[in-house]
Amino acid sequence: MKIIPAIDLKSGSCVRLFQGDFAKQTEYSKDPLRIAERFAKLAVRDMHIVDLDGALSGEQQNSETIQAIAEQTALSIQVGGGIRTGAAVGNWLGQGVKRCVIGSIAVQSPDTVLGWADDFGPDSIVLALDVIMQGNGTPFLATDGWTKTSTTPLWDCLDRFTDAGILNVLCTDISRDGALSGPNVQLYVAILKRYPGLRLQASCGVRNIADLYDLRTNGLPAAITGRALLDGQITSDEVAAFPQDA
Repeated sequence: MKIIPAIDLKSGSCVRLFQGDFAKQTEYSKDPLRIAERFAKLAVRDMHIVDLDGALSGEQQNSETIQAIAEQTALSIQVGGGIRTGAAVGNWLGQGVKRCVIGSIAVQSPDTVLGWADDFGPDSIVLALDVIMQGNGTPFLATDGWTKTSTTPLWDCLDRFTDAGILNVLCTDISRDGALSGPNVQLYVAILKRYPGLRLQASCGVRNIADLYDLRTNGLPAAITGRALLDGQITSDEVAAFPQDA
């Protein structure tokens, strides 16, 4: 199982939000490149970067920082946050980014995203699917910065995209995001049971190295973690000892 460190960018700084709330922000550094270089020294091969300003405006506001990270680290980088056009996807891929993370538009306009997969290859796309768990245990998709709950079950969305060959998916149970309450392992196991070939990235809730071992034991291909690394709850020695290739 791969460990994917995460960096969220806002106004040029590295920050973390609590459950996507911009009013509940913790700033970790005004020099995100330094954080990225720190993460690049870990025993990892990937990095997840979110342009929070881009998520708000629809236009990437931290492009120079992200490009610097792509140029000055050897990591395979995936970028999300306000990527809403094919031109933006092509631009990022042309700047050394490996994959573009696509959120709400994948739910609201799936044909558009399927067109991007045709143009740039399905491996260039990562679906970022945020869910709200309903009382009957069904995950429904949330959009627009988690402010709207759609009537689309997660399964309907995944059926359509996996049939088209898009297999990179990160899934967030928004009740767990930023709370360090533990990942929703039950949800991820249910996803992989339905879609065993999915390159699923567990996203949110990771508190410590024990959570990563739990996800690995349950068959997760990858897990994204930001705050636990930034706060030192997961150390570089623990990452180095973690069997990512086994």
